[in-house]
Amino acid sequence: MIWFKEHLISAAKPLHFGHFTDSHVFADKNGEYFNVNCAEHLTKTLAAMAEEEFDFVVFGGDLTQDHTPESYQLFAELVAQSPLTCPVFWVPGNHDELTHLHTISQGQIQACKRINHPYAQLLLINTKGTTPAGWVSKSHLQEIKETLAESDAPHILIGHHHPLPVRGYIDKHILENGAQLLELLSEYPQVQALLHGHAHNEYERVYEGVTIYGTPATSIQFTKHTQDWQQQSMGPAYRRLRVAQDGLLKTQVVWLAN
Repeated sequence: MIWFKEHLISAAKPLHFGHFTDSHVFADKNGEYFNVNCAEHLTKTLAAMAEEEFDFVVFGGDLTQDHTPESYQLFAELVAQSPLTCPVFWVPGNHDELTHLHTISQGQIQACKRINHPYAQLLLINTKGTTPAGWVSKSHLQEIKETLAESDAPHILIGHHHPLPVRGYIDKHILENGAQLLELLSEYPQVQALLHGHAHNEYERVYEGVTIYGTPATSIQFTKHTQDWQQQSMGPAYRRLRVAQDGLLKTQVVWLAN
């Protein structure tokens, strides 16, 4: 296994973690994405998640908007300066470069992709393709399959791109082999959920027993159900998730005021 480097959590208590995504920060701390200060929104999100006392948080991709190494450094600085003290894991988005993500993966920010907990396992998958649309490689699909086959424990997967259409403009950049991924996941009843970002709003669907959750962005949101490129400043948001001893997953999106 190359991608799924493991992180172990041994405490037998309910798993409590957060999912935040699509920060779109710039090298300049005052940089704005559709008139929203992305660094300011990220700072507010990190502070709110710190109050949750999460076991860890997962960043869902699209860290940068200007694609500069300095934007990754700013992200790392904002994490370090925040009151959030738990580990921060990540998956790559279409805007991201793996080399830059690995550069900031030290200390609190970690590159592990398989998180083992007594009540559930998380697999952080790579949906980054060669275009803004997503693609899961054949070898990575095989790796996901082999990893799922190793344990009957409840599994939650997190990737960047949405696997099913959300009836919006962003569908032109969908996970292009999302149906293939979902067919694979549906073969394993232990798969409870697949989380994604990318769509910049809140979504929930069920496909063949797999619940798909879209988490809103920390930056701006895309107007739902329109083929036009429309943005809304609705405030940053993140998702909280909790898995009990019986494997039951509960989740809720937390919206923060502008």
